[in-house]
Amino acid sequence: MHVLRGPRAWLVGGGCLAALLLAACGQGAQADYTPELSPPPAQAARVYRVGIHPLHNPRRLLELYGPVVEAINATLPDVDLQLEASRNYEEFEKKLYSGQFDFAMPNPYQTVRALGRGYRVIAKMADDQEFRGLILVRRDSGIDTVRDLKGKAVAYPAATALAATLLPQQYLQAHGLDVKSDIQNLYVGSQESSILNVLRGHVAAAATWPPPWKAFVAEHPDVAAQLEVKWQTAPLVNNSWMARRDLPPELVQRFTRALIALKDTDAGRRLLARLPVSAMEPASDATYQPVQAFLRDFARQVRPIEP
Repeated sequence: MHVLRGPRAWLVGGGCLAALLLAACGQGAQADYTPELSPPPAQAARVYRVGIHPLHNPRRLLELYGPVVEAINATLPDVDLQLEASRNYEEFEKKLYSGQFDFAMPNPYQTVRALGRGYRVIAKMADDQEFRGLILVRRDSGIDTVRDLKGKAVAYPAATALAATLLPQQYLQAHGLDVKSDIQNLYVGSQESSILNVLRGHVAAAATWPPPWKAFVAEHPDVAAQLEVKWQTAPLVNNSWMARRDLPPELVQRFTRALIALKDTDAGRRLLARLPVSAMEPASDATYQPVQAFLRDFARQVRPIEP
């Protein structure tokens, strides 16, 4: 992207310049008259779309990630980053895989798929130990073992949510259930919906992952106390940050530096703590090779994954 820099003079009333000069020639006292100049018109900033996968409902996502995008915006005065929330995973993935986002934070499954659709990994969320699945039940449910879920319904945010769906389903499969036939799998659209479905007794269990569960506990401690984390999975690589491969390299470098530098200031650390994550850290396409291996095993052992 080319940006014009430096001062440029623009004349007020450009067509009147000849008249001003003629007037000056007729009046000796004003022979050194200098036309009044105005500042140059502002250069329109190029708009770049930033997409975050629906790890929260759109309102909550904008509340948490809007300030992060604005903090990066402040370091890139010649561009305009605009955060775009999606209603559900299907809508987000449609935009991502068609290249509608310039920068994006997809989950690891979406990351692997986007690598072949014009994107590259530039960074990731830290704290991989937090990228794990949680399986919630009501404390009064009487469910003690995984096999107690046989014949019952389990809620998940989406079929392609890695931490909150694929990891829990692999866990259930490994502990004695046939996910395809022993339980009813309900994909309810968001992390919050998954939690609420088990809270209200619509399902026997619900899957989510630590950030939305911690947020729910903090905001609704009384009702959250009716639930318990019955099981949790092993961790995997956390969410990535990606950029379209056709973006100017210098812009991508500045965006990445600003993202990773959030951890270096008090203001940036406060923004990260709300997500919550301790930092954004460097990453590359190769970082997600363990995810590719997990997805191959999952498709073979548990169920096919959407193409």
